[in-house]
This record gives sequence, structure tokens and C-alpha cells, in this order.
Amino acid sequence: MYEQYRNQAAFLVVYITEAHPSDVWQMQSNIKDKVVFASPRNQDERASVAGTCVRKLGIEIPAVLDEFGNSTESAYTAWPDRLYVIDGSGRVAYKSKPGPFGFKPDELAAALRKVVTAQ
Repeated sequence: MYEQYRNQAAFLVVYITEAHPSDVWQMQSNIKDKVVFASPRNQDERASVAGTCVRKLGIEIPAVLDEFGNSTESAYTAWPDRLYVIDGSGRVAYKSKPGPFGFKPDELAAALRKVVTAQ
């Protein structure tokens, strides 16, 4: 979808609270992908972890960082993962269930098409 719509819509990955910190609980996929980190203790550590994850996971979508107080995560109930489509008026046009298991690519694509064609 990013490749298809990147010239018609802004895409962002917002790095929020680490979903699987090694000091809390760990997933085998993180170990396999070599993205194993303890909970960051400050904004600089969070930025470092986020940058490493973006590089190691090959994320091509522009990424930004939630501030250490987690205001974006709180406002959007984004933990552990969520996908959103925000319309031209700044309203939520689509909110996925928690991911990755709650992601419905067809629903996301339909919402994105609707917003893009309304512009």
C-alpha cells in the first residue's frame, strides 16, 4: 500500500513504547530478527532503539518517535501495534484492531482508497 499510495497520502511509522523489551518479555521473532532491547530509560535510548529497529527490520516508511511520556500511544491506544488512516480533516477514518493479528489489509486498503479519492 505504501508503494501504491505514497504520492497521494502521507505515511508514518510512529515508534512508541517498546512492545517486547527483554527485561519484561521476549518474542522469538525479535531474537531471530536481532531486535532485542531492554526498556529504554530515556528519550535518547528510545531514539537509539527505534533507529536500530527501523534499520534491522528494513522499514522504508518514514518513522517518527513518540515522546518519552507516550502521549501518542495514549491518545491512539497504539500498543502493541495499530494501523490508522487519518482523513484530510484530521479525523480517524480507520483504526485497526491490535496487531499484528488484528490487521485486516483489505479493510485498511478500502479506508485508504476512500480517503484518497475524497481529496
